Amino acid sequence: MAKIRLTKEFRFESAHVLLGYDGPCRNIHGHSYKMAVTVIGQPIKDNNSPKNGMVIDFGLLKTIVNEIIVTPFDHALIINDQTPGINEGIWHKVSEKLIIVPYQPSCENLLLDFAQKIIEKLPIPTKLHHIRLDETPNSYAEWYAEDN
Repeated sequence: MAKIRLTKEFRFESAHVLLGYDGPCRNIHGHSYKMAVTVIGQPIKDNNSPKNGMVIDFGLLKTIVNEIIVTPFDHALIINDQTPGINEGIWHKVSEKLIIVPYQPSCENLLLDFAQKIIEKLPIPTKLHHIRLDETPNSYAEWYAEDN
């Protein structure tokens, strides 16, 4: 049976700080992220199923990704948990929507985090094939299941 890949695109705005970085991105700055999530699977072959012929309902994929990535990260400030001032609550005064992560919040590390979150939520037998995260109109990172 043939496998089909489905892709859904998402957009969100976030700011981040790159701790210890040797360029201007060590300062708070934001991005208009665009993310394409591609899943792979075989279309359902069940005439009694309302999802007959689908790998996954686009609406379900949208719900999953919005719940675990877009809604939490949209208009949030993302910072490394090693950033000075975390324990003193300084950063909570800078942003009402603060996401503290245990990694450098680079495009690459965000992508790794997002891939893991999506994998955990996808219904079996649908699998994550790849994700592309555009940080700017001409800079992006990609994660492929076959590479990991």
